[in-house]
Amino acid sequence: PAGPGGPGQLPAGRALPVRSPPGAEEPGMEAEAQELPLGCGGEGGSPAAGRSPEGEGRRDPPQASVSNGGDAESGKELVELKVIWNKNKYDVKFCLDSTGAELKQKIHSLTGLPPAMQKVMFKGLLPEEKTLREIKVTNGAKIMVVGSTINDVLAVNTPKEAAQQEVKAEENKKEPLCRQKQHRKVLDKGKPDDVMPSVKGVQERLPTVPLSGMYNKSGGKVRLTFKLEQDQLWIGTKERTEKLPMGSIKNVVSEPIEGHEDYHMMAFQLGPTEASYYWVYWVPTQYVDAIKDTVLGKWQYF
Repeated sequence: PAGPGGPGQLPAGRALPVRSPPGAEEPGMEAEAQELPLGCGGEGGSPAAGRSPEGEGRRDPPQASVSNGGDAESGKELVELKVIWNKNKYDVKFCLDSTGAELKQKIHSLTGLPPAMQKVMFKGLLPEEKTLREIKVTNGAKIMVVGSTINDVLAVNTPKEAAQQEVKAEENKKEPLCRQKQHRKVLDKGKPDDVMPSVKGVQERLPTVPLSGMYNKSGGKVRLTFKLEQDQLWIGTKERTEKLPMGSIKNVVSEPIEGHEDYHMMAFQLGPTEASYYWVYWVPTQYVDAIKDTVLGKWQYF
């Protein structure tokens, strides 16, 4: 054997020191750092376990990247929203391909309102099953949220439920509404020439324009305007416009008009008794459910 310093040979008992090629040091250290949790707290761990300042320093960036969701959000298109609830405003960045139901969960984390208690509005009641992209939400869009605490809802909801049960009981005892004398005198005038078109068997969101061309109980023309940003329903006639807070409307009832089932007659209960009903005739059937959901809120039915 060649002596010390001979080519390719070392004295017995000495190992050849292995040197990483230039630039390989950082990946090697990252590998050690990733294995650090397995060696933490044990004896004889990897050398990186003893280098807490350097090792932890190299380990933190990948952890921070994961926890902040940087990789998860890459490639997703975000939209900036202004969520308004109870005079509070929240600036929110949200994924454009998330659904209305997922937005409700986000609003829950901001406001504490459970999703079932939220009435979320963007050009009408926000559909839970559709994405923000599908309903054409754009940057800077205002999302209106109406909702109350559990205690407030219980206080308001109890009389509303009682009123609904009383109305249903009365309806079961009576003949159909459209056959009653008080309604026949309006319905016998026939369908208004300028009434909005109806689509039977379809449910649609409220249009962006007022519902018009309908009759009220006196046979005069009436229009309904839903001011979602103010949480108000405006009932307009030739003489005046009544601006009603939606929370003051205790119930909404409706019934198809016999012979014209693609239109409904509808009443808004403004007081404690049936005498407070404000009747509207020839409401297009596709908007009936949207009107009830917007005025009463979906949480009314839970």
